[in-house]
Amino acid sequence: MRGFFISYICIMNWSTYIKSFQSYLKIERGLSQNTIDNYSFDIERLCAFLEANSISVSPIKITEETIQQFIHSVSKEVNARSQARIISGLKSFFSYLIFEDYRNDSPMELIEAPRIGRKLPDTLSVADIDAIINAIDLTKEEGERNRAMLETLYGCGLRVSELITLRISDLFFEEGFIKITGKGNKQRFVPISAVTQKYIGIYKNQIRSHLTIQKGFEDTLFLNRRGKQLTRAMVFTIIKQLAEKIGLSKVISPHTFRHSFATHLLENGADLRAIQLMLGHESITTTEVYVHLDRKHLTQIMNTFHPRKE
Repeated sequence: MRGFFISYICIMNWSTYIKSFQSYLKIERGLSQNTIDNYSFDIERLCAFLEANSISVSPIKITEETIQQFIHSVSKEVNARSQARIISGLKSFFSYLIFEDYRNDSPMELIEAPRIGRKLPDTLSVADIDAIINAIDLTKEEGERNRAMLETLYGCGLRVSELITLRISDLFFEEGFIKITGKGNKQRFVPISAVTQKYIGIYKNQIRSHLTIQKGFEDTLFLNRRGKQLTRAMVFTIIKQLAEKIGLSKVISPHTFRHSFATHLLENGADLRAIQLMLGHESITTTEVYVHLDRKHLTQIMNTFHPRKE
């Protein structure tokens, strides 16, 4: 729960370093505000621990022993995955302090995160996706918008943040691409099928064109009924309601469509490197998680293409 605050100790000893770290993450690393807030929250949690235990120490002087005490305390409150994320955030902070010559060493150097298994993403079958999209009530004005959104989520493998910030000026239908601004404001071009183009066109020309659009959202593609950008929560709600409507037992989210996009491409023979580029993964190791989803498919590839298959 984000009820933590920067205590008096942190205001006195930590706030300058935290603000400097935040500026570094934003300007030099190009990270989103949401990611910066997560990093900051990890440091604020450490500050709350110092306050609760009357430990007055600056980030320059804090020792591994104190960090270990904090990690031990945290381990009683959060699961292994959250604990690993906190440790990762603190490692980044102290690495920054070394980079800026505030410290010569890191108190995190010998602290290891708990081992957590890589969680395989949930996926939907093509039939599931068809059922969800077919369940959309097209007699309602938002129906055409919702169909266009889900076709875009699945057809282009977008993150929900990329979907809700998609602009009309990012649509290059004649070339068959859309321009996506992803994590860290990194841009990429993603192919878009004729089917997805068709549903976006129906929504844009028949529904969106009749909305009273609020100032600042003239170029935003997907709008709510008040003419403003949709929220992430609204997209989650739309998908949850459709899943319930068709009696889907899985708990799904917008990201499930992105996982399904990648998995279905892989199953149909797409190159992993091409999938990486379309998803906007910085490292191919992130994309490689999809290799583990369908071992039967991998066996088929081996039996078809390996020169010593017989």
